[in-house]
Amino acid sequence: GLELSDYPRLRPLVDTLVREEGFSEAQLAAVLNQAIWREDVLEALSRPAERLPWYRYRPIFVTPERIAEGVGFARENQAVLARAAEQFGVPAPVIAAIIGVETRYGRHRGRHRVLDSLATIAASDHRRNDFFRDELYHFLLLTREEALPTTTLPGSYAGAMGIPQFIASSYRRYAVDFDGDGQRDLIDSMADAIGSVANYLVEHGWRPGAPMFDRIVLTHPRKVPDDQRLKPERTRAQWEAEGVLWPDDAVAGSEQAVALLGFETENGGAWIAAYDNFYAVTRYNHSALYALAVAELAEAIRHQLEHPATH
Repeated sequence: GLELSDYPRLRPLVDTLVREEGFSEAQLAAVLNQAIWREDVLEALSRPAERLPWYRYRPIFVTPERIAEGVGFARENQAVLARAAEQFGVPAPVIAAIIGVETRYGRHRGRHRVLDSLATIAASDHRRNDFFRDELYHFLLLTREEALPTTTLPGSYAGAMGIPQFIASSYRRYAVDFDGDGQRDLIDSMADAIGSVANYLVEHGWRPGAPMFDRIVLTHPRKVPDDQRLKPERTRAQWEAEGVLWPDDAVAGSEQAVALLGFETENGGAWIAAYDNFYAVTRYNHSALYALAVAELAEAIRHQLEHPATH
């Protein structure tokens, strides 16, 4: 267990929780004493996020199995997904795809104890220890508020938890009680997970009825940049003046803000015009690869729901 006296970086956290949130020092020391130092968590965190090219990233998530499972998930949870789509304006296939990418529709919720991960990084000299100390603070409040098990709750190596893999601060801020039982339970309630994913996207700028992206053509070849600006900041008209060709059925107006994003394919690059809704999905995971995988998985799920194969 982590002894407070051995980890001075945890001291300000404990002091704040005692002073401002009514915890007792003995109580917090007992909880931290059950946290196990996880060197593997620090190693996983220090390996940079997989910088895979799109053509190697896509096959991890957009597979026939995951599409079929997504169709099953959407049918099984049809009523709740419809209610979320109605209330938040986020289509059912998009909610399904996020849960499908995050935890394979709730099946893989992480094999680390959240307490171990957060306490280890917070107590370490990792460059992001402040962020994780903050998350540990929110986690201790969250488990008290929602009556969740502090010492045994499983999650990812970075402390994301439950069916939709929310970190503690997001859980406290964006989770909703969507099944009406008085608890915001992202661990065991599929309804709460579905409603919370939709609420999260809306809170991050999702616009009901608007598209996520268009596939576009460039008249001048461009190299896919290493660091892409995900936020839509220039209008379609401005990009068109530089030789970007939109498809005929594009719904984006010429004054709409757009980000131009390139993806490495096996024989060059493919480009998309990414809109506000694409950006909202990158707030869930700050990666264009992630958002495009979600968008393509959602599209495939939607297509199969609308055109069930006649076998």
